[in-house]
Amino acid sequence: MADDRFHVYDTTLRDGAQQEGLNLTVADKLAVARHLDSLGVGFIEGGWPGANPKDTEFFRRAQTELDLKHAQLAAFGATRRAGVKAADDPLVAALRESGAPVVTLVAKSHDRHVELALRTTLQENLAMIRDTVSHLRAGGQRVFLDAEHFFDGYKSNPAYALEVLRTAAEAGADVIALCDTNGGMLPDELAEIVHEAVQTSARVGIHCHDDTGCAVANTLAAVKAGATHVQGCANGYGERSGNANLFTVVANLQLKRGFDLVPTAALADMTRVAHAITEVTNVTPNSHAPYVGTSAFAHKAGLHASAIKVDPNLYQHIDPAAVGNDMRMLVSDMAGRASVELKGRELGYDLTPEHTKTLVERVKDLESRGFTFEAADASFELLLRDTVEGQRKRHFEVESWRVIVERTKGGELVSEATVKLHAKGERIVATGEGNGPVNALDKAVRLGLEQLYPELAKLELVDYKVRILEGTHGTDAITRVLITSSDDTAEWATVGVAENIIDASWQALEQAVTYGLLRAGHKTA
Repeated sequence: MADDRFHVYDTTLRDGAQQEGLNLTVADKLAVARHLDSLGVGFIEGGWPGANPKDTEFFRRAQTELDLKHAQLAAFGATRRAGVKAADDPLVAALRESGAPVVTLVAKSHDRHVELALRTTLQENLAMIRDTVSHLRAGGQRVFLDAEHFFDGYKSNPAYALEVLRTAAEAGADVIALCDTNGGMLPDELAEIVHEAVQTSARVGIHCHDDTGCAVANTLAAVKAGATHVQGCANGYGERSGNANLFTVVANLQLKRGFDLVPTAALADMTRVAHAITEVTNVTPNSHAPYVGTSAFAHKAGLHASAIKVDPNLYQHIDPAAVGNDMRMLVSDMAGRASVELKGRELGYDLTPEHTKTLVERVKDLESRGFTFEAADASFELLLRDTVEGQRKRHFEVESWRVIVERTKGGELVSEATVKLHAKGERIVATGEGNGPVNALDKAVRLGLEQLYPELAKLELVDYKVRILEGTHGTDAITRVLITSSDDTAEWATVGVAENIIDASWQALEQAVTYGLLRAGHKTA
């Protein structure tokens, strides 16, 4: 069990799951919980048992399928209904029977919400809190309370908002999390209100939404003001603009403020955990996310690279390894000699000054014509090999290729590609059909070369992006194509640029196959 003096409380499976487009099955929720536990969080809020069948099923399965090493499960629910005893409320019973050692109750702390949303009196709301907390505590469960709309409520009626905290604490709630439910607070004002809340002697936590872009900053301000319990969601998931990103909060508190929140080894696994959760949720990861984003420690400008060559810490606020991330050098038309030297070293090449000069010139020339290498590392490595080795000898030479798109009598569109290649002294003619021209070309190339290079059977085109470049228009526009390929162990990206979209696609595809063969250990012929 994590140290109880300070809580890291995750609400991805409940509040985070309210994000538009995010839909989790019970199996998904169990998988995310395991990832969060491996990070070392103290509490994982699993959902609202009794309110929907999925969350009820999650808690049932969690009792036998989750072997949590660090975290405790928390069941989320509301205080009893007005005019009903807690012991007789079926939703309170579902919390009691969930098997969760912790229950987090949401309660109104804004006077207008009590009167307009709950349609009850301020005194009855306090009685609902007192009765529900004491009832669950008597049954042996630990109780946290989420004071909903607390900050707006404090500004409307500070005496009542603080009375909600006192009532919950006196009834046995261990923590009262102050919720910026509408996400409208700014750090300075929020910190002043948290300071006032702490004076009630209740243990205070913080729950922030990101509608002003300040959820993480507000959370840190609350901690400085005395909060000892922080809530957030993996990758900042949540409705509207999301919740405080728990990964950013934890990294900031542990690496910047010296809090001992999760094991050092677990913190060094944070990037993997963040990306693993995006795989489960099927939400595209934010490459620019602090600490864990693929671009969090990526350097593009030549000035940065020159400094990093002397000392990486000159342009990095922490060692990326502390959170399991890596420094990356991006090669682009902004690249200087240092950027190219460092990127070459990253790829295992010790470039001579002449090679570096030539490569910088080639990169800038190609990018001026629409190529991009910061998103196509494989294409850059092939360009680097060309520069270092002279004219690159290839695994195969292309005699010609063509693509035909035909609409059948049944209305179906079929693409057929024919490629003529030369490899290992053989002339190869191969034809492939696909659901589009690029798919057909991909199949034709692999069909033709697989007998000579069996490893190509594992090659898969996993992403395909097309962009019409600035300064051009209509059907005559210059097109850039980025292709991401995989061989089951890694992914790599290649780029092609041409006036014809199929030609641009062919360039990127040819490079993708070449790079895949190099990865498989095949030397060029």
